[in-house]
Amino acid sequence: MNRIGIICKAGVPKSVEILKELLPWLRQKGCETFVDTETASTLNIDGFPRSEIPSLSEIIIVLGGDGTMLSTCRLVADKGVPVLGINIGGLGFITEVQLDELYETMEKVLSGECPIEERLMLTAQVRRLGELIAEYIVLNEVVINKAALARIIDLETYVNQNYVTTFKADGLIISTPTGSTAYSLSAGGPILYPTLDNIIITPICSHTLTNRAMVLPGDSIIKVILRSPTERVYLTMDGQVGFSVMQNDVIEVSKAPFKTRLLIPCDRDYFHILRTKLKWGER
Repeated sequence: MNRIGIICKAGVPKSVEILKELLPWLRQKGCETFVDTETASTLNIDGFPRSEIPSLSEIIIVLGGDGTMLSTCRLVADKGVPVLGINIGGLGFITEVQLDELYETMEKVLSGECPIEERLMLTAQVRRLGELIAEYIVLNEVVINKAALARIIDLETYVNQNYVTTFKADGLIISTPTGSTAYSLSAGGPILYPTLDNIIITPICSHTLTNRAMVLPGDSIIKVILRSPTERVYLTMDGQVGFSVMQNDVIEVSKAPFKTRLLIPCDRDYFHILRTKLKWGER
């Protein structure tokens, strides 16, 4: 692997300082690099639009936090390019590599020693009066929720054409196993091992206390119809992309035809991440 794409969190000087050492190091290893345009401009080198980097690269390095990783994974979704996350952000569930591990990890990546994990992604489609008006790919979750001052909303929900219930709640989270430690977890959902082939439905502040999170097979097709007479309801993808939905809009969520491919540090296991990030075992 000697064609390396590099995408950085915008406006973070720290990533520029890292690249001042990393780029010469990669050149010494015989690698060709493709840095995103915004970051490249601060280094006075030629850059490449983010949309073009996946087609040019054999792997992509992300310098940032989970937000930058999520947007990059959506960008490369249908290209099958492995992604390595270097955490210079906050919690960092999917940006697993810490800065002091950067060069050791890169040595293993370039020698082909780092394993690749495939993670399920979701496709979300919105139909209005039978017409497809929006379509998105996500790695973490699709969220249907009300605006801050809106009333509880009614979400008529089906799985594989079978009626489940009409959730009366602040909203609904439809999550992948990777996203199980994100918004779904804060709403009371379960933690799933990230390589599982499952989808989670988690209600947000349900009016019916017995409405709990459900774990479904990965090939399930989930259909949600907004029945509330309000326009203050939003569909949010990975916490980054939003779309306003209206009464009787149909949101259909299913497994995407491709998966995110993450480069995983060789000595890392998922339970180490849970202990570290969620402070398990600490008092």
